[in-house]
Amino acid sequence: MKIKNLMIVGTATIFFSCTETETITEIVEVEKIVTETVTVTETETVTKNIYILPEEYSFTRNGLQTVYYTGQTARLKMATELKGHMNDNSKTKDQLDTMFNSGTGFTDSTLDSSGKKVGNKTASSPVASATVKPLFDGWIEDFTSNVAPAVSAGTTASSGVAGSYTDTKDDGTTGRTVKVNAKGFELNQIFSKGLIGAFQVDQIVNNYLSFSKLDGAREDNDNGVYGYKNDQAENYITKMEHYWDEGFGYLYGLDSQFKPGLGDAATGKDTANLNYYLNKVNSKEEPGISQKIYDAFIAGRAAIVAKDYDERDKQAGIVSAEISKVIGYKAESYLRDGAEDITNGMWADAHHALSEGYGFILGLQFTKNSEGNPYMTNEEVNSMLDRLSAGDGGFWERTPEELTTMADEIAQATGL
Repeated sequence: MKIKNLMIVGTATIFFSCTETETITEIVEVEKIVTETVTVTETETVTKNIYILPEEYSFTRNGLQTVYYTGQTARLKMATELKGHMNDNSKTKDQLDTMFNSGTGFTDSTLDSSGKKVGNKTASSPVASATVKPLFDGWIEDFTSNVAPAVSAGTTASSGVAGSYTDTKDDGTTGRTVKVNAKGFELNQIFSKGLIGAFQVDQIVNNYLSFSKLDGAREDNDNGVYGYKNDQAENYITKMEHYWDEGFGYLYGLDSQFKPGLGDAATGKDTANLNYYLNKVNSKEEPGISQKIYDAFIAGRAAIVAKDYDERDKQAGIVSAEISKVIGYKAESYLRDGAEDITNGMWADAHHALSEGYGFILGLQFTKNSEGNPYMTNEEVNSMLDRLSAGDGGFWERTPEELTTMADEIAQATGL
């Protein structure tokens, strides 16, 4: 004999902006076999977390904003100023090294007093190779010791010779001028594009949004232990919430917190900023990618407030995979641009494009695809960079065919 149609009431909680709650009911029928012939219904409680997400990246507690990432904004401003100084003949090695590794010497005095640095956050995640950070220090040495003196002396760059080089257009007018080392490296471009991967992407993907970092703060988050404060007298932000916000800040630190794209003119091409290149990808290769990343940041932050860690990890995976695409797309496209420039005889343009490509290729080892793996390992990246810079003349010796082959290899590795 069966006994059916006995209903029980479960509860589900809806979170409004992750701070307010409302209870709804849900009808659930549960059957349990007691004997071979008799089935009775037992009561079972069903609890579901249903989020109503805010449209903007804004989260409050007791009326106070819990989102802040001032340290990330400071570091992105430092990286931007360093990019400009890496093309200034008057800067010394000591000046640039102090800015990069000590976090002082900037024109903006607030940066000097921030206590933040870029050097100690470059290729510093647990998965990063220790061989990467010394490359940036070496580029500072190369620019100040070799490139800047050659440019100041009026040396015209050529294969194996550092100096400046200017393109001449078909109509006889002058084109781009670059300051390059003996291998044709435009070092401020390699330095700044390298930081996008080794600094911004590495900190977001392999540090602040990593499972080990976030779950290390799980107990405090579960127990409502507030380890951080903004401008208030008492702590009211959990460590896990703040870690997620810091990851957000490494992408949007020079942008508006409340917009998925470029909300500030300061995020333009003169900055060392991942979000600038995300916007370019959003405009060309993948329309909608900026909104997808922004929405995932919102959903992941809401999940942390609701203590829904499966959802948190799902959204972290989305952010990581989508951000990584920016590195993949740009590493490939700049090699193709360089090949075209060489074909057209525009060597200054080629050096500029290949230097950007070199920096983005370096960043491929810090990416995570949808399966959680980098597009290329440290060894694979170094092998490609060696091929790109081979010979005494480096970029000067590359052919369009070589560059196209490398671009095809990147496309295959990324699947983009």
